[in-house]
Amino acid sequence: MKKGTLKQILLITDGCSNKGEDPAVTAALAMQQGMTVNVIGILEDDQTESPDGLQEVEDIASSGGGISQLVYKQALAETVQTVTKQAMTQTLQGFVNQELKQILGPEQSLEEIEPEKRGEIMEVVEDMGETCDLEVLVLTDTSASMYDKLPTVKEALIDLSISLNARIGRNRFSIFSFPGKRKDIDNVLDWSPKLDSISTIFPKLTSGGITPTGPAIREAIYQFGKKGLLENMRDEDGPGMEETGH
Repeated sequence: MKKGTLKQILLITDGCSNKGEDPAVTAALAMQQGMTVNVIGILEDDQTESPDGLQEVEDIASSGGGISQLVYKQALAETVQTVTKQAMTQTLQGFVNQELKQILGPEQSLEEIEPEKRGEIMEVVEDMGETCDLEVLVLTDTSASMYDKLPTVKEALIDLSISLNARIGRNRFSIFSFPGKRKDIDNVLDWSPKLDSISTIFPKLTSGGITPTGPAIREAIYQFGKKGLLENMRDEDGPGMEETGH
């Protein structure tokens, strides 16, 4: 079984989009291009039930083949880690199911295999989760209502980076915020193996304006494509530069 790179878009938001295309549609486009879209919806501390606007959180993740979770601010760090890891396992299980169908036929799936064999396969999935390369593009909503939540988002992302550093596979993160000052999203942190450097960046983030979630996801897809193109160009200039960890 080939060891590849898992690509995730992690969307952190507190409400519904109000500009541009339907974010569920762009999330489906991301999934078609090999990216999983996971969404964390942040609730206000005094909310006792989830507002209608956060139904969009579930719709985006469902269309993007990912996981959604509604969470109060104080539990954000733990949730970011859990969602990222669950999404890795879910994606890898999907790969394994595809391989099984090729080997055993289209009628066979992981759930239908005898428990002992299934346990062995899940061990393989766990091993792949430790050794595969992971790329996470974090898409942070910085609209006006997110103002008091941004410090918590920062801490949650640093904790995510620390928790994933124990993996054998390579981790790479980038952070974009939306709405951008002049376009739909702004580059907050370019691709990096760790997120500890965001401590100096987040205080500069300003919140305000509208919430163009759909266009932001579309731009995130473009950023993944642009990154792949640049890496291919580097490989042509100097063969083997990106070979480690693959």
